[in-house]
Amino acid sequence: MSKFGELISTDVPVLLNFFTDWDEDSNNMNEILRNVAAALGDGAKVIKIDVEKNSELCDALRIKGLPTLIIYKSGEMKWRQSGVQESNTLITLLQQYS
Repeated sequence: MSKFGELISTDVPVLLNFFTDWDEDSNNMNEILRNVAAALGDGAKVIKIDVEKNSELCDALRIKGLPTLIIYKSGEMKWRQSGVQESNTLITLLQQYS
């Protein structure tokens, strides 16, 4: 969990994508997340977290639906949503917290 604290305590917004390989909606997010990362460059971080390999973290954050997307900035949760999101929506949200 200490690595998680370091991960989210940055000056740039961090978009976390909680996913599994077997979930169709999670797989649909892959290209969207690549577009978001490409559009924002160093202005944000986009990180995928496999729920099956990080069950303790997922329990702590009460991750239920997949994919679940969470934006952190300076260690504070700013936004959270489950389900597929559009790249433009995510880019706009991340820019808000830049």
